[in-house]
Parts: sequence; structure tokens; C-alpha cells
Amino acid sequence: MSEGEHTWWTYPCESRLDGIYSSFPNPSFFNRSFSSESNLIRATLFPGDGIGAEIAESVKQVFRTDDVPIEWEEHYVDLKGPMATPIGKGHRSLNLTLRKELNLYANVRPCYSLPGYKTKYDDVNLITICENTEGEYSGLEHQVVRGVVESLKIITRQASLRVAEYALYYAKTHGRERVSAIHKANIMQKTDGLFLKCCREVAEKYPEIVYEEVVIDNCCMMLVKNPALFDVLVMPNLYGDIISDLCAGLIGGLGLTPRYIQPIGLLKGGVALAEAVHGSAPDIARKNLANPTALLLSAITMLRHLELHDKVDRIQDSILKMIAEGKYRTADLGGKSMTTDFSKAICDHI
Repeated sequence: MSEGEHTWWTYPCESRLDGIYSSFPNPSFFNRSFSSESNLIRATLFPGDGIGAEIAESVKQVFRTDDVPIEWEEHYVDLKGPMATPIGKGHRSLNLTLRKELNLYANVRPCYSLPGYKTKYDDVNLITICENTEGEYSGLEHQVVRGVVESLKIITRQASLRVAEYALYYAKTHGRERVSAIHKANIMQKTDGLFLKCCREVAEKYPEIVYEEVVIDNCCMMLVKNPALFDVLVMPNLYGDIISDLCAGLIGGLGLTPRYIQPIGLLKGGVALAEAVHGSAPDIARKNLANPTALLLSAITMLRHLELHDKVDRIQDSILKMIAEGKYRTADLGGKSMTTDFSKAICDHI
């Protein structure tokens, strides 16, 4: 296939294992423009390892039921064993490499309470946006002398300005009222200090949005006391990794939270990723026990990016209604349903 045949829209699904970015353990979507041979949108799918194939099949089944105009092109990226990046050794994360090569800088994690699924909090509705290409994840580590290692945190004006611009623009265009910049500038005065300086500079262009700055540790406390205090949160890479998982815990876990990653094109065009955030879960792989909700909601962000809004509304409503009914729930949601039963129930609603 020649490069000129398609405009590339990219949606790989990636996941994390024990706080370390894994290498395609779960399904990934690479979306392109409409094929010249049909009205279908050709999308590349990485089913991944562990439970990836099972939850990817759920997405395909739901899309078929609703006649979503997607033509799947599947690729299997394989290393020996599960593809989670080994902790403290081994190959560099393929997902981190992909993000850097494609300049995918804005990691967006919606987090909202699901109607009918009771947790301690009933009013969670926030968005975490973190810079996705630098910070502590720059990969610049070395041993100074035996017993002493050094890791470099990289914060640049360019990367900070663009993620701040993304967050403020997102808030404005999605009816959000507040943007909170999360930092530790009281200790990391130069790196986080530069990040805050850039956020302030961008915030001046959006006087209609309330802008505030919150220290990371205080932010964690405020979130678990009253998550309704926050609306949109923007932060460097590592803080986003921590805060977004904390937020997932507020609504029931990583199995319910989507993620999408955007490029310079902001909300339209360019290259973007849609992915589930949970791990490959090898302990339940091929047992028909996995919850496909996170990947399904991530796939919905892909459809929204492609402006297939009727499909978005119908599939999302079906997922939320099915969960709210409580008849079909996987083990992580306190039920006993199989993955296939869960998926079929969503299709029945459609």
C-alpha cells in the first residue's frame, strides 16, 4: 500500500503494567481516512497480548452490530511472552517510542461516574491531561558510579506551552469552567517552575476559564476528599500517570476508563491514539473473564474523532444502560458474567 493512498489517523491502544508502560499488551487502533475503494474507514488493529484479543473481539462485535463503517486491518506485534516492558531491564517501551516518533504529546483521560454503578463518589466528572513526551519519561538514566544512578527530568518551554494550550482549548470547547495546573514547583523550582510559567502564559488567552495551580500531594488529598472540586487537570508526564490512576479508582477501576492521545492537530486531524489503560492481565487471559468496557469507551473516542456521532451516541448509551441495569457484570464489577455475555448484552441494547 503506497503512502499516498491514505491520510493517516492513528489510534493504538496501549496499557500499563505495575506503573510501567507496556508494549502493546492490549488492542491498538491505527485509523486512516476513507478507502478509495469503498466507503469504509480502514483501521489497523493491534490485538496485543493477554486479554487483548478477547476485548478486541468485543469491540469488533459491537461495531458490527451497529454497522460502524470500519474495515479492520489486524497486525500482531510479538516478542517472546507478554509484551509488558520488563521493570528495570529489557527493551524500551514500544509505546513510548511510538509517542515520541509521532509527537503524540497530549494524554487525555476522561473520568466520570457511571450511572447505576455505585462507588463512594457519585459526581465524578473530570479530565486529566498530561504532557506525554518528556518529564521523567524521557528515558535519560545512567549510573554515575557503582551504587549511584541518575535520572534526568526534562521540561521544555515548547512541550509545556502546547499541552497547556491543549488543556485550555479543550476546556473552552467542551464547556468546562476550570483548569488546574498540577505541579511540585515548591521543590522542583526550575522544571515545574517552567511548566507553571507556560501554563500561566497560555491561561491569559482564556479569561473565561478559571485557572488555578495545585501542588501534586495536595491535589491527591483533595481528589479523594471531594473529586467534584476539579474539572480539567493539566500536568507533566509522571504526575499524570499517578493522578489518572487515582481518578480511575474513584469510579471503579482501570477497566472502566478510556484514554486518547492527541498530536499538534489539537482536536481535529493529524495522528491520535485511542487505548485502554489497564494491563494485559495474563492471569485471566483466554478465560473469557475480561471486562471490555475501557477499550469500548476508547473506541468511542476514535469514532468521535472521526465525527461518527450517531454511532458514538448509540454505542455509548447501550454500554451505560447495560451496566446500569446490573444484570451483566464482569468479575471486576462485582458480577459473574463472561466477556462474551457482557458484549452480547451491549449488542442487544443496540
